[in-house]
Amino acid sequence: MSTEHFDVIIIGAGISGISAAYYLQRDCPTKSYAIIEGRDNIGGTWDLFKYPGIRSDSDMYTLGFAFRPWTNPKAIADGPSIMRYLKETVEETGIEEHILFGRKVVKAEWSSDTQNWTLEVIVNAKGQIEKYTCNFLSMCSGYYNYEHGYTPEFEGMDTFKGVVIHPQQWNPDLDYNNKKILVIGSGATAVTLIPELAREAAHVTMLQRSPTYMLSGPDQDRISNWMNRYLPGKIAYAISRWRKIKFQRVTYDLARKYPNFFKKLLINRVKKELGKNYNINKHFTPRYNPWDQRICLVPNGDLFAAIRSGKASVITEHIDRFVPEGVLLVSGDTLDADIIVTATGLDLKFGGGIELVVDQKKVHLGDTVVYKGMMYSDIPNLSLAFGYTNASWTLKCDLTNQYVCRLINHMDQHGYRQCCPRIQDKDMELVPFLDFTSGYIQRYIDQLPKAGTQPPWRLKQDYYYDRKVIQKGRIEDGVMEFR
Repeated sequence: MSTEHFDVIIIGAGISGISAAYYLQRDCPTKSYAIIEGRDNIGGTWDLFKYPGIRSDSDMYTLGFAFRPWTNPKAIADGPSIMRYLKETVEETGIEEHILFGRKVVKAEWSSDTQNWTLEVIVNAKGQIEKYTCNFLSMCSGYYNYEHGYTPEFEGMDTFKGVVIHPQQWNPDLDYNNKKILVIGSGATAVTLIPELAREAAHVTMLQRSPTYMLSGPDQDRISNWMNRYLPGKIAYAISRWRKIKFQRVTYDLARKYPNFFKKLLINRVKKELGKNYNINKHFTPRYNPWDQRICLVPNGDLFAAIRSGKASVITEHIDRFVPEGVLLVSGDTLDADIIVTATGLDLKFGGGIELVVDQKKVHLGDTVVYKGMMYSDIPNLSLAFGYTNASWTLKCDLTNQYVCRLINHMDQHGYRQCCPRIQDKDMELVPFLDFTSGYIQRYIDQLPKAGTQPPWRLKQDYYYDRKVIQKGRIEDGVMEFR
């Protein structure tokens, strides 16, 4: 079996992988690289999810790339528009010709003798095994299982006479016209789906165990659109991007510092949408503080409009079991449905589920400590892109990918072939990778890497802090070991 070698291999052709390829071309132009993508198209999340109304829940001035302006008038964009943006990006930059589609990496093994990674790859169409080697491995495969979402084991699911579907496996041929639909869940996916389904369905019910914070806002930014008309594109985009970054940071800091004030602000906004007679306390007042989980964006108040019209409703209750006609609640009430949508979250899969081996020893990322939010203790020449939980995913991925280029160039300048973060203080306190209470995180928290309480092992959800540490911090910091 022949083995093809590249200086750098990027795993995944979604937003993170495209970002990695762009900065590698720009900052390390002499390096050969390939992107290995398990699917037959670019886009990752935006190619995978096909449910009605699929859209961003972050503004495109920050979810878009720093190097390519977003010019669509809608700051909160639909899935097809985002896919066009990504396709245009890979075509215009020449990244497309570097992508190897339909290949799934199942194993990556590092050898300190050869100072290379060897990747075992399955070709989806043929089932045959290919091998690739590289000196640096950039993992941009996201954080969840692309094969299926998460659905709890509800008793009696097999007795339901209608259709049960998870948004991640949405069937485009599903006919929901004039049907009674029950959506289980109240996260971003449910909030996106319900207004769209309500256009054609007889009625849509959102069934939640507990409320989620929601914030209504326009899907267009009038100031950004004005600047796009009167300023050069790159300048307008840069200003819009920094406006949004600053706004995200300020509102997050205020919410964490003054949670009761921010909670009241969010609840009052919902009251204005639904009126004083609606039971806001039961259905839209969470038990946790703002930003313990992500706040759901409601573009143009579409969810609230659907509720006001009577086409949608919210029930806050626990499920006892599925029954032939729908769902039986713990209260004893039955919710009838023709279609049940289990918008119950993602199945976390950190690192793409790839088996990692370092010098013949299997490595579990859950046993490592994260370095600068992108590399892992005792794993050489490997980065993993993981975005923010309180801001746009792309912001952190762009920083990560720029740092990797700095690191590679530094190694070249000093004749190094290997870099590896090592923990010097063995007594350093370790804390969870993410301080986030969302179910998809908490279900797998023990499988995630740990973070430290001291830099550069400290993980902060702070773009300004990361810019300082990642873009301007010393490469040789006494923690990164070079050979």
